[in-house]
Amino acid sequence: MAKLPYVSREDLPEDKRHVYDRIDETRGSVDHIFRLLLNSPDAAEAVTNVGEFIRFKSPLDPVVREIAILAVARETNSKYEWAQHEPVAQRDGVPDRTIEAIRNGRAPMGVPAKEGVYAQGVKELLRKGKMSELTFKAIEHLLGPAQTLDFLVLVGYYSMLAGIMATLDIDLDEGLVANFPKL
Repeated sequence: MAKLPYVSREDLPEDKRHVYDRIDETRGSVDHIFRLLLNSPDAAEAVTNVGEFIRFKSPLDPVVREIAILAVARETNSKYEWAQHEPVAQRDGVPDRTIEAIRNGRAPMGVPAKEGVYAQGVKELLRKGKMSELTFKAIEHLLGPAQTLDFLVLVGYYSMLAGIMATLDIDLDEGLVANFPKL
């Protein structure tokens, strides 16, 4: 059970309902993470603006994006992020072997180097606070400067959400399953 209430549209003051409406419009629903964030509508608006850019406006390849999100979920043991993004990763073309390697904490081992470098970058960022020069250069070579920065923002955004969700004991949304072992 979450430590803060899940906020509905009706719970919000009239002048803050646009935040709820924008989340619903851009994502097709207002899942638990956003309903928790709406305890502070202004913070929710700022956070979801970054998420909207990363998910829907950044030119990052969807496969790269979802590998990074799953790697963040694995590194932070975020069942919620995993449950939300494993189906998206499958839909967007992340190979099953890559998903399995990330799920079991083996990535970048067992996946092609071009995919594994993104999982490695996430591991280094979250474990050491920065990427090694070799990993950074590999990612920057593959993505270019602008998308490398988008990648870094993505990792920061999803690791921030993972910390919020873990602290607030978020419940999985109806019908979702977090299919990975705790490492």
